[in-house]
Amino acid sequence: MFAVVKTGGKQYKVAKDDVLKVEKLDGEAGAKVTLDEVLMVGDDKGVQVGSPTVNGTVVTAEILEQTRGDKVIVFKKKRRQNYRRKKGHRQELTVLKVLEIGKGAAKKAAPAKKAEAAPAEKAEEAKPAAKKPAAKKAAPAKTAAAEKAPAKKAAPKKTTAAKKPAAKKTTTKKTEEK
Repeated sequence: MFAVVKTGGKQYKVAKDDVLKVEKLDGEAGAKVTLDEVLMVGDDKGVQVGSPTVNGTVVTAEILEQTRGDKVIVFKKKRRQNYRRKKGHRQELTVLKVLEIGKGAAKKAAPAKKAEAAPAEKAEEAKPAAKKPAAKKAAPAKTAAAEKAPAKKAAPKKTTAAKKPAAKKTTTKKTEEK
């Protein structure tokens, strides 16, 4: 049996007892992790493709270690400009061992927990709501100042026209000196 799971923005084909390196996941060595974004599951009977995920199927894995990948050197250069930049990067990784591919807890249970926490958060947000209108009163004053700014832009155009005759006068002085 195999599965295609998505974690860290990448997709991995895994089977039971596989060891793979993925982008860092929370947890310490020995902890168990469930990967619930299963895109496809295959076995002897056939292949089941999700749209976008296969409902109710999870991959259970154990964290073997938290490590870092190889160093990647980023070097930028522009010739004849004396421009050189060198940076290094090491990605943090988690090494997983797949324990089981199969049915897991229904996804509907997790949103129910979030729904219970949401009313408590809404009650806390309602208290500072009285302070928010005071901030909105200050906002129209800023927009009025922004509306006055275009009037200032028209003034510099008049000054540029005044500079042109001044430039002609300086040229006449140069000819008189010769």
